[in-house]
Amino acid sequence: MSMRAPSPTPEVSPGPRFALDGRVCVMANRWGTRRLVGLFFGTISRLGDGVFWYALMAVMALLGGHRGLLAAAHMAATGLTALLLYRLLKRWTRRPRPYRVCPGVIAHVPPLDEFSFPSGHTLQAVSFSIVALVWYPPLAPLLLGFTALVAASRVILGLHYPSDVLAAIAIGSGLGTASLWLMPPLI
Repeated sequence: MSMRAPSPTPEVSPGPRFALDGRVCVMANRWGTRRLVGLFFGTISRLGDGVFWYALMAVMALLGGHRGLLAAAHMAATGLTALLLYRLLKRWTRRPRPYRVCPGVIAHVPPLDEFSFPSGHTLQAVSFSIVALVWYPPLAPLLLGFTALVAASRVILGLHYPSDVLAAIAIGSGLGTASLWLMPPLI
């Protein structure tokens, strides 16, 4: 499903400092017009809506004993904080999504909310991965690969600029690390 809705705010030229951001966004989004690429990244993005993370937390809690329950609770607390933080940032920055203002970019899937900065999917994926990997290091190949795909999907699908994703990686890294400092895992 591709969409291009009219912007709720007047379209404004983002200026030269965002020119590279827009060009990379257009190039990545064109790649997403290939049917299999769009389907693949659409599926990754949908799993990144929470399905993958909730399933991981459930498996940890059910199969990991007391340690798994603590790890799942740690991830849930971090995720709730990430959700509140990125919603606050989106309302404050109010950056329009690229498919609304960037010529040549289309949304290959419908967005979950109105604004672009930061990428909530990426912020959640990074913070969840950091927490989960400290509790269960053998999950690294799965979680790092999935997190990278979620981040890429947001740009390819036309929902975020690369800078939205990079900022979300930085914020998610800080949040995940801070949560480990506040709630150190059992070793």
